[in-house]
Amino acid sequence: MSLLRFSTAGSVDDGKSTLIGRLLYDSKGVYEDQLASVAKASANGSGGHIDLALLTDGLRAEREQGITIDVAYRYFSTPKRKFIIADTPGHEQYTRNMATGASTADLAIILIDARNGVLPQSRRHAFIANLLGIRHFVVAINKMDLVGFDKAVYDSILNEFTGFLHRIGGPLAQFIPISARDGDNVVTHSEKTPWYKGPALLEFLEDVPVDEGRELLPARFPIQYVLRPNLDFRGYAGQLASGVFHVGDDVLALPARRHTRISRIVTYDGDLQSAYAPQSVTICLADEIDISRGDVIVPVAALPHVARRFRANCVWMNAKALELGRSYVIKHTSHQVRGVVRAINFRVDVNTLARVGAARLELNEIGEISVETHHPLYFDAYSTNRITGGFIIIDPLSNETLGAGMIVDIEGKEETRGQVSQTDRASRFGHRPAVVAVEDHESAILLERELFDRGSNVVVVTSPEASALKLASAAGLIVIVIGSVPAGAIDLRRTATQESVRQLGRLGVLAGHEELLIEGEGI
Repeated sequence: MSLLRFSTAGSVDDGKSTLIGRLLYDSKGVYEDQLASVAKASANGSGGHIDLALLTDGLRAEREQGITIDVAYRYFSTPKRKFIIADTPGHEQYTRNMATGASTADLAIILIDARNGVLPQSRRHAFIANLLGIRHFVVAINKMDLVGFDKAVYDSILNEFTGFLHRIGGPLAQFIPISARDGDNVVTHSEKTPWYKGPALLEFLEDVPVDEGRELLPARFPIQYVLRPNLDFRGYAGQLASGVFHVGDDVLALPARRHTRISRIVTYDGDLQSAYAPQSVTICLADEIDISRGDVIVPVAALPHVARRFRANCVWMNAKALELGRSYVIKHTSHQVRGVVRAINFRVDVNTLARVGAARLELNEIGEISVETHHPLYFDAYSTNRITGGFIIIDPLSNETLGAGMIVDIEGKEETRGQVSQTDRASRFGHRPAVVAVEDHESAILLERELFDRGSNVVVVTSPEASALKLASAAGLIVIVIGSVPAGAIDLRRTATQESVRQLGRLGVLAGHEELLIEGEGI
């Protein structure tokens, strides 16, 4: 049977946990002792109803407060399909937990309280679910029993939320009027909604397609472990993120960039001729290549992006705000690398979908960031491949997960496939190439020392021939010439040394240090 992973989403008290409890109860996925425990716990204040939310809200704090705090995973099956449910919290404070539960889901059930309509948190969760690449939405309009199963209420929410999904570029959704407490339209059709002609919730979940097209994507095999039980066997274990590999395929091992061929595909049950995503297998190669955990095996004919700079959507999940320029650990597939966030391009207001300028991202905020890693990553856009396009940001000191990222594209459309670019040199040296003219030899020496002590790659030339200046500029240097002002040079004659440095900062030559250099004092 196929497996469907789905998560709940929506505002607080919309009935997410109750709906999951109803699905478990009506599908006979609850043990008798569990049901007895829940019946005892819900004896007081439930109006004679069993509080089905307690089947998933197991933490003491959750039962005391009547809310979901952490993600609860539950499992059940029907004759047609197996299911893994992630019951996620609705409170804005725990949005990060919602994002965690939705990150591996194929489908999101967005609950909306029929009495309250579409709330900001309903939009927030739908927006995050769409960012996370979930391709199937069910909008369950819950508590219809409290509005008399009024079709007008259902139609109003359908029209409003359909417009919102269209604005965020989300998928078409299946709208279902339900009562999670009483079970209307959850497992079977309800006689109380004769005007609704669509499927019941469980019927839709059983039939919705999953994993469509994953095997059609270019093959990606991140290596998790190198198996070397004896001198006669070397295999690379991992899970195929996408695509298909066959024995005999020509492949490239990154970052070694060595061409080789797949000689065997090994599993516990014996060798295979082909492996399909998301199978976990061990791949043996025809040649001995020095590759290890974090490397990736890809087809020669379908290479991923290889770059150190990229743009990504980010959901910030920690109380400590994102800091520009701070060193973080970027975990991408099975690979970890140090990196920094160079810029926050914008923050998204989930209520209006406006792109707002921001100097930082706070807890639960969403925005687009520009990331630079110390070593290249091998990735695809998240919209194409959720596995190779996603990453998490980790605090290197506390090992806390700080944020989740979804790669949009390469920064500046520039890939690092061998040729060293001017951007690479500027990133390495901390400045752009430039030719500057000073008054005399003493000024040149003082400016050279000042820039050199700040980490700049700088040189003084006494015979500024055009060919030499062009070569020095191509190498990414700051070239100081004496007396004359060559074409395109920055004229710093009759300017004091400190003022010359500030002038270079204002002109953007000293990239990444402009603010400090403009202040100038105490550096």
